[in-house]
Amino acid sequence: MSQPSLIPPPSRAFVSPSTQALPEEGGFSMELLARALRKNWFLVVLAVAAFALGASLYTSRLTRIYQAVATVQLDPQPLMPLGNQLGTQTGPESYWSNQEYFATQHQVLTSRKIAEAVVRKLGLNRDHGFVANTRGGAPSKAEVPVETAAEILRGRLDVKPVLDSRLTRVSYQDADPARAQRIVATLVDEYVEQNLDRTLDSASQRAEWLDTQLVKLKAELESQEMDLHDFKRKNNLLSVSFDDQSNMLRAEIQQLNSALTELKARQERVAARLAVLQAIDSSNPSALPQSELLGDTLLSSLRTSYIDAQKELLRLSALGKGENHPDVQAAEVALVSSRNALLGELDNIRKGCAADLDAVRRELAGVTRLYETSKAQAMDLNLNEVRYARLRRSKDNTEHVFGVVLERSTESGLSKLMPFNNVRVLDRPLQPTAPILPRPALNLALGAALGLLVGLCFAVGRELLDRTVRDPEDVERELGIPSIGSLPDVASRVGLAALYYGRYSQEGDKKHSHRPDPAIDRIVPELLVHHYPKSAAAEAARAIRTNLLLTSPDRPYKTLLVTSPGPAEGKTMVAASIAIAMSQTGQRVCLVDCDLRRPRVHTLFDSPMEPGVTVAMLDPSRLDEALIKTEATNLWVLPAGPTPPNPADLMHSEAFGRLLLELQSRFDRVVIDSPPACVVTDSVVISTRVDATLLVVRARRTRRDAARRALRALSDVGGALPGFIMNAVTSTSEGYPYKYYGTYGQDRREPAKS
Repeated sequence: MSQPSLIPPPSRAFVSPSTQALPEEGGFSMELLARALRKNWFLVVLAVAAFALGASLYTSRLTRIYQAVATVQLDPQPLMPLGNQLGTQTGPESYWSNQEYFATQHQVLTSRKIAEAVVRKLGLNRDHGFVANTRGGAPSKAEVPVETAAEILRGRLDVKPVLDSRLTRVSYQDADPARAQRIVATLVDEYVEQNLDRTLDSASQRAEWLDTQLVKLKAELESQEMDLHDFKRKNNLLSVSFDDQSNMLRAEIQQLNSALTELKARQERVAARLAVLQAIDSSNPSALPQSELLGDTLLSSLRTSYIDAQKELLRLSALGKGENHPDVQAAEVALVSSRNALLGELDNIRKGCAADLDAVRRELAGVTRLYETSKAQAMDLNLNEVRYARLRRSKDNTEHVFGVVLERSTESGLSKLMPFNNVRVLDRPLQPTAPILPRPALNLALGAALGLLVGLCFAVGRELLDRTVRDPEDVERELGIPSIGSLPDVASRVGLAALYYGRYSQEGDKKHSHRPDPAIDRIVPELLVHHYPKSAAAEAARAIRTNLLLTSPDRPYKTLLVTSPGPAEGKTMVAASIAIAMSQTGQRVCLVDCDLRRPRVHTLFDSPMEPGVTVAMLDPSRLDEALIKTEATNLWVLPAGPTPPNPADLMHSEAFGRLLLELQSRFDRVVIDSPPACVVTDSVVISTRVDATLLVVRARRTRRDAARRALRALSDVGGALPGFIMNAVTSTSEGYPYKYYGTYGQDRREPAKS
């Protein structure tokens, strides 16, 4: 693996966390999948190999299954040698009818009835190989029920239609190829035979039913014919059609209607004449209608005589003759005589006119009776026509049905003599030569695919469930701050043993973790940078030192705070390693132990804990006494001192600020070891007083949420965080950059001299 650069790239330049938002924790993504594969690829490969091997073993233990196939042709319309008198259905109704027929026949092929017939014919209920689905087999003394054997057969049987055809494939699967062929052949033969028997039974039942209906229809037809004859005789109906009779009645009614109209007009004329005659004034009978005078000469002459007598009497009166004059008396007698004659004639005319009116009325009544009689006859004729048509229609329908039944009865009788089957076997089954199951390639592919899926799920699940950081990329992705560097795992005996023997790997860990060696027990991990300057730990510390210097070249960090999210994550070791690495450049460095709750710095250098930080804050004159010169060149330590009751408040005090200023004036670099940021607030308070804060995270121990909480706590108070340092990185960690450098084994016998 190539060596990573010790200088952070420009894209990772320091940005104060207070000015940027922390990245949000996400769910599943392609980046997560890629990261899980990169870290757990061996699990995926192991799962694929295991499942593929399992699939192979499973396939090798499976029984070889053979399949025999036969093809059957189904015809929805049976063969009709006499023709299809009923006609062939077309259109959607015919299509759906055919579909129902095919579906029904498929169910018949897989029915329990045919399966039981095949079992009985082949004795499969006594075949142990058939029941157990093994190759070969002999008759077994213990028989299974026929129904059970039939259900076994149906479970291995499959019927599928051939697309866009009237063909159906019947397939059967069995461990014995010969038995599979024999069962399919017997099954299709049994199906064809039962279909033919069903056709013959249907034809016999149809013929019997048609004969019975024929007798009934014949008797009914004869009865309806006699009813039609009795109706004609009862109603005196001739063979003349109803239309002719209706035409005659219609002509008669028309004539009577004309005569009736004429008589009505005549009656009105006679009645009008009589009214005029009766209206003549008897005192002046000369005022007669002109029509009467023109039609009667006698009446006209009598009127003339009456008018002349009137004129003679008026002439005599005008001559002055009196009433007693004989001429006057004679004229009066002549006037009376002519008037009486005229009135008598008028009376005779009136009587004749009245007699004519009475005759006309009588004639009109007679013609009216004839007209009504004709109308009644016409209505009766219509009613008889309806009744006759009803009887005739019933007779015609019965006659038609009788003819159809007679024809079908004849056809059914002929069908029994020449049976035809609409089902035939197109391809008989052949004995299969190769098994169709199991499918080794498919099972192996499915096993590998399932293993890949399980491996991916396990890898992603492990990545999601493992909330600890594993490499610098994890921390950068979670916290959004760059990596300053990393230190190898030298805090444990396993790590020291691997480093000591120059084989920094898991293999070395297992080989040397329990090897007794006094030299290993004497090693202080925090002082490796001083005692073994050529080791990988020393090189890692120098890389961190270089990155810190290059992170802020114009304004170098003079006071550095080292903290971690939780306890036992190596912040003290990191602080000591950085302080020693900086002191090796000739700078005066002071390592201050501000972990007033659990101080450890004094134990590293085997120095007393007092007076320390707390005493120096309270009494600045004792600072020189509190500072301890170590065996490392240019390195002093300031122990914690006595534990106060309120360490956080003490870090807030002005005394602590004055102490820091004093230390800055005396030393080039001040490295402060502090408590965990997620446990107490001491480090959060101190971060506001220093130039930079370094967050230490331990590989495979520090939880991501804890690191985020620590970063948020430091960011909220405005602490400057140039980056983080990863501790306890192993050679198996991705991106481990120190394999290239010299190991502790190269100089394990030559520790650096103080």
